[in-house]
Amino acid sequence: MKLRANPLFYIALFLFFIISILVVVRLFHKDTPSSRVPAKGLIAVVIDDWGYSLNNIPVAEEIKYPLTCAVLPNLKNSYAASSRLKASGFEIILHLPMQPREKYRLEKDTITLNADKKELKRILDQDLASVAFAEGISNHMGSLVTEDSRVSGMILEEAKSRGLYFLDSYVTADSVCPVLARRINTRFAKRDVFLDNKDDMNYIRFQVARLESLAEKNGKALGIGHDRKNTLLVLKEEMPKLAKKGYKFVFVSEIAK
Repeated sequence: MKLRANPLFYIALFLFFIISILVVVRLFHKDTPSSRVPAKGLIAVVIDDWGYSLNNIPVAEEIKYPLTCAVLPNLKNSYAASSRLKASGFEIILHLPMQPREKYRLEKDTITLNADKKELKRILDQDLASVAFAEGISNHMGSLVTEDSRVSGMILEEAKSRGLYFLDSYVTADSVCPVLARRINTRFAKRDVFLDNKDDMNYIRFQVARLESLAEKNGKALGIGHDRKNTLLVLKEEMPKLAKKGYKFVFVSEIAK
């Protein structure tokens, strides 16, 4: 006498077989980088000139995408700003004052063409002590210094020795920093677009669109704005739109080479 299996047994066996295949396929795709949809382009956004006040930090904290925050040293709010911004999940860099061609009022201990190695080390030690969690250095002003191979070379060597990358704000087309960074082998990135040369929300939106175009064309783009409410409000509005289109926002440390 043959025993006939319950039809439900075969149904359950079939379902188990299908589920097992789906689990294996899912695990394979999860662990295989090539199976992931690549970003349309990488975008790094830097916000300069933190440290004068803490007024705009609550606005920045509403942005849920990576921002790299360049903090000026030795100001009343330098340490507090860098600490709060880091706690909000942002990347911190030292916004190092350097001598420009123009006759602007200079920040205390601005690096000038007359700087030697001893003075440079002293300034960097002091500045990095006042800006918490710095992972890189960018130039604040500095058109004159970034055109000078001697002083720029010393800065790039110091950055490398301290495990920091250098971001060239690229305030002059004659900057020697890109060439020197390759020669010295310092991790390096360069600004593509200034977002807010005009403190006007429509202008800032237009500049964000330029940043998008460059990211699509070149695979990555870096934009610099400033610690201004209008700039942060536009970014809060535009960054989710770009992310939805497939762009990926990253810290500067992720694209510095």
